[in-house]
Amino acid sequence: MTSIMLYGTFHMFSEWQEKNTYVMGEILVKTEIPFKNFAKLTTWLFFSSIISWYCVSRIGWKRTVKIDSWKISLLQLMLLSFAIISLYEVLYNFTILNSQITAGIINDEIPDIDSLVISYPDSERPWNLIFATKMFLAAFLISSHAFYLSTRPRKTNMS
Repeated sequence: MTSIMLYGTFHMFSEWQEKNTYVMGEILVKTEIPFKNFAKLTTWLFFSSIISWYCVSRIGWKRTVKIDSWKISLLQLMLLSFAIISLYEVLYNFTILNSQITAGIINDEIPDIDSLVISYPDSERPWNLIFATKMFLAAFLISSHAFYLSTRPRKTNMS
């Protein structure tokens, strides 16, 4: 996960220095590992972030039993907010992605799905739609799972 993020960051800064602009996540969508037509780096990043969260939640649950209930309530509010925002972003990006694909097909050309971008929130730094959709989906799954875990009755630390 770290190596993918460092690879993407390096290429982003290189593109920024060359062109004074970059497309967030484009290099991760266009790079396929371990061989052509297999998995893209965005897919590996998506799965590694989900698996990393699962490992962290399994390892760190014992620390949460000591947290005060008012702090857990604030954490739940934050996690629920983050889950809702992430879900909105997933739906928004997926809708834009589908719209751009449909617009391309209507004009009798098949668009390169990996090259579709959205100039939001900054037109000088657009996001690749495949990258944005996968990353916000990972954020939604992680924050939803964290919210779920925070609402479960807390076990006492038996060690």
